[in-house]
Amino acid sequence: MPTKMPYKILCVCLGNICRSPTAEVVLRQRCEAQKLAVQVDSAGTSNYHPNKAPDLRSQKHALQRGYDLSALRARQLLMSDFVDFDLILAMDLDNLQDILTLKQQALIKYGQHQLRAEVALMSEHDAKFSKQAVPDPYYGGDAGFERVLDQCESSSDAWVAHLKQKVHRDAV
Repeated sequence: MPTKMPYKILCVCLGNICRSPTAEVVLRQRCEAQKLAVQVDSAGTSNYHPNKAPDLRSQKHALQRGYDLSALRARQLLMSDFVDFDLILAMDLDNLQDILTLKQQALIKYGQHQLRAEVALMSEHDAKFSKQAVPDPYYGGDAGFERVLDQCESSSDAWVAHLKQKVHRDAV
């Protein structure tokens, strides 16, 4: 990780009301438990739900596992996020493509020297869900929301391990 602290991660899905707020809170708690200086936020590639709280089903399932999403509010991914964040995590391949497209626009606007965000899939380092999309649970039932939590927990643990290795490598 760069010497600038805290390291900033942005979790991104389509609407920022199901997957990415879940990923935000799970990853934040996992980083805090390991005493990593990481700040986590979330956004959506669309502007479907500006300033809306996470889906009530996401909140319910998350709360059953000890994650409180109630204070979060949806926002759209901005070009400036590529300047402000170190890592942007996409929940699926469609959102990954949308993020990369916006990154190209940010490159034109800000120039290479100002962009610092790397872009990856949430499941990039996850051995259990290796490079799999975090499926959108919005139109499904309880099992979909549980799957999102399972995958966010597993992928967050993988990112924490990756970040801890990176800190160790950078310190050497």
